[in-house]
Formats: sequence, structure tokens, C-alpha cells
Amino acid sequence: MIAFLSGTVAAVAPDAAVIEVGGGVGMTVQCAPGTLAKLRVGQPARLATSLVVREDSLTLYGFAEDDERQVFELLQTASGVGPRLALAMLAVHTPDALRTAVSAGDEKALTAVPGIGRKGAQKLLVELKDRLGQPTGSAAPPGPRGPAAAAAPAGWREQVHTALVGLGYATREADEAVAAVAPQAESASEEGQQPPVPQLLRAALQTLSRSR
Repeated sequence: MIAFLSGTVAAVAPDAAVIEVGGGVGMTVQCAPGTLAKLRVGQPARLATSLVVREDSLTLYGFAEDDERQVFELLQTASGVGPRLALAMLAVHTPDALRTAVSAGDEKALTAVPGIGRKGAQKLLVELKDRLGQPTGSAAPPGPRGPAAAAAPAGWREQVHTALVGLGYATREADEAVAAVAPQAESASEEGQQPPVPQLLRAALQTLSRSR
């Protein structure tokens, strides 16, 4: 098992990054938007990883913290949860926010994840109740985490929009969500700061959840 990758960020895409680990080898790692927002091309990075083996593929998933990887793997022990859905859950909620939602039986929190309906959420609450454990006490508001000044080379609008579409939302929904969080980004710019992409994505996801 590949437990982690450490090297230089060679490329960042909307749903993945390439980490050059040395010897002319670059590893493609699928990541949630919040993790990708922290990476910078040409800068060093260390990602905890989980290798998913299928008959026709080997896919490496990367996470900013070991706890995210652990929760990613535990989520997949529930029936009907594959790596893409597990990653989507971690894009919408932090690990501790997921623990809090499951321990509290918060169905609405799970249905905020694209691909999870009411019945699916009810089933997951039952299956995951004794698997994720209790919150560690460091829960952050639901959504991907990242430094306040994290910015995307392509601009916050494009990255947030691309991330939403990648999570399964329609282009129209993504457009509306980006427009809804634009005042937050403009406020940060007026204060001389880079728009905080992870926080904007979290706010956009919450807007979409309320509109359902």
C-alpha cells in the first residue's frame, strides 16, 4: 500500500494533481477540491494516500491529512459507497463534521452530498454509526478545509464552478451558487486578500443544499 506521497507539485487539475516523487516519476492523485486548493505548482507537498484497486484500474486518492484518508476508507465499508462518493462526502464535509452528522443522525447533512438521497442517507446513518467513531472535538463547519488565503491560479470563480460541476451539480446550479458567494470573494479582495477558495466552495455547497 502507498501510504503517502512526498514531492513537488507538477500539475493541478480540477479533480487531481500530479506529484513528482523523484527519479522522473510523476504520480496522479485524485483529490477533493479543498485539498487541491492548497497545492501550488512547483512547491513541495505531502499527501496521505489510499490506493483503490479495480479489475481495470489502479487509482490513487490523496488527502491533506491522515484523518481524511482514514474516514475515506471507512466510508467505503458502507454498502453502495465507492471511492468517488466517499470523496464527494469529504468535499462537502470535514471528517469530524461527518462524525457529528452520523452520531446525531443528521439526515439533512448527508443529503447535501451529490448522489445521496433521503433513503440513501438513512441507510448510511445506520451502517456508519458504529464505524466512524465519535467527533474528536475539533470539528469545523461542514465543507473542505484550507488556509484562508488559499487561491487558485485559474481564479476563484473558475475553480469553484469546476469543483461544483465535478461533484455532480448542473452548470446552471453551479452558476447560481458562484453568483451567491461572489460578495464574499469581493469583500476579501477589497481587503487586499486573495478570495479563500475552500471557504467559498463550502458556502456554495451550503447554498445549493438550502435550495433543494
